[in-house]
Amino acid sequence: MGEGRSVGRTRRAAAGAAAGLLLAAAACAPVEEGAAGTDPARRALTVFAAASLTGTFEELGGRFEERHPGTRVRFNFAGSSQLADHIAAGAPADVFASADTRTMDRVEDEGGTAGDAVVFVRNTLRIAVPADNPAGIDSLADLADPGVKVALCAEEVPCGAAAARALEAAGVEVTPVSRERDVKAALTKTELGEVDAALVYRTDIRASGEVAGIAFPEAEQAANDYPIAVLKGADRPGLAREWVAFVRSEDGDEVFDGAGFTTV
Repeated sequence: MGEGRSVGRTRRAAAGAAAGLLLAAAACAPVEEGAAGTDPARRALTVFAAASLTGTFEELGGRFEERHPGTRVRFNFAGSSQLADHIAAGAPADVFASADTRTMDRVEDEGGTAGDAVVFVRNTLRIAVPADNPAGIDSLADLADPGVKVALCAEEVPCGAAAARALEAAGVEVTPVSRERDVKAALTKTELGEVDAALVYRTDIRASGEVAGIAFPEAEQAANDYPIAVLKGADRPGLAREWVAFVRSEDGDEVFDGAGFTTV
């Protein structure tokens, strides 16, 4: 009887050790990207995107997460040129969406993308003014009037470059009271009544609801194409490609059309 108990204990100990080895092996095994039941923190997708995409990408991010259980889409919204600087400095990201092709070209030329970027929407400028338009602005020429306070995006930012093209096409010279880091900051100046006008995207005016937008003919000559690309060295390349495809899907078209973008 004593020998039987000893053998039993030995077998149970061996079985326990084997089970421990199996659990350890499972813990060390690589996690397949997109596998069900994986830790959400290990299924995060990091997207760098132009500030003017904030509302649309956040909405699409929610839909994407619903269709990819266990996935989190994390966004970094800022001026496209600033994001390009971060990418060049090695900031970890899976996808980049720029508000112009010039900035994306720079990232591509520096070897930052995995494959070619594709254009998914187009955006045009409007003159944003406070709802009561106290300065009585109705054209680009009015922005050059003495005493009119104008906010523009920084020249290196896509909305700033587009504003420069539009003003040049109109033959108008404007001296802004401030140059903002991105289009959201320029819009905020108008919303707060700190300036009489700003040149921002029509999508931002529609999303604001606090300012009025004035169209002008030169806007079409300064329209910006928005490209998107998977980044080289992405932690989740497969998931990144799925995000790009989702942005270009019918869901994307629905959200972008509703926001005032022109889908392409």
